[in-house]
Amino acid sequence: MICQVETGRIWTSRPRRDIMDLHRGGPSRAPARAFPSLYNMRREIVLMHTTAVFFSATGNSRRCAAAMAHALDQSAALLDLTQASRLAPEYRFGADELVVFCAPVYAGRLYTGAAARFGRVWGQNTPCILAVTYGNRHYDDALAELEDIARRQGFVPIGGAALVGRHTYGEIQVDRPDADDLAACADFARRAVQRFADGSACPAMPGSRPYREGGVGKHAWVPRVTDACNGCGACAQVCPEGAIDPADPRATRADRCISCFACLRTCPRGGRVMDEQAYLEFAAAFSQRLAQRRENEFFL
Repeated sequence: MICQVETGRIWTSRPRRDIMDLHRGGPSRAPARAFPSLYNMRREIVLMHTTAVFFSATGNSRRCAAAMAHALDQSAALLDLTQASRLAPEYRFGADELVVFCAPVYAGRLYTGAAARFGRVWGQNTPCILAVTYGNRHYDDALAELEDIARRQGFVPIGGAALVGRHTYGEIQVDRPDADDLAACADFARRAVQRFADGSACPAMPGSRPYREGGVGKHAWVPRVTDACNGCGACAQVCPEGAIDPADPRATRADRCISCFACLRTCPRGGRVMDEQAYLEFAAAFSQRLAQRRENEFFL
């Protein structure tokens, strides 16, 4: 169902756990146990440390995840799993913490690389918020897939969100997530924790099982390097799958490129462009097809 969100801060803060613990795989933890009470003696909700865990090639998922996490915990940690070369073997969270998962939708499924990265993240009856970002078409089975991954990894979902952001292709919802979107994310996160603290059950996330085909882009659009490239390497630093050689940024491995266009958007000189005629025609038609604004959906 679509929730009616509420405003107002409902958690108080406590010291954050060092983010480096996450990159080392986290400290050892006690066996899984029942959820601790979120209320103190005055019936005020007391914060469990919050961490946003996300894959975000172009920033949509990062911004949404951060908005939710920081609405709950001003000292929330941000665990960015985008860069394949910077991943630790595993990350662990306990029952007294809360995790916000967020990743993009590719062709109606969770991006396969994000799904694989989340397989490194383990909980112990750890409450979590589920969120996917998509480019104004539809999220299809991605949220259900993220729910299944989270439960398999030892997390307990307390709410889900399907959030609209700028599409990689064309000129589709270019200003999103906007301020209203991020405010709605924050309000939803507060509402999710309030319901969890009150003992309300979280519904199953929408989507079909078995999942539809997807998880990778339907088109293999690889940006072209132009003469404006000066070899600065900014593109290689943001490429999530290591498709660009840091030693020779003009070289691109097409078999690794996921067509996220992070390189294109990052280059300060216009050294990478997407000017293939087939792409330009597709992007124009796709932009027209998805011109009408879709609203975010929240599930509690």
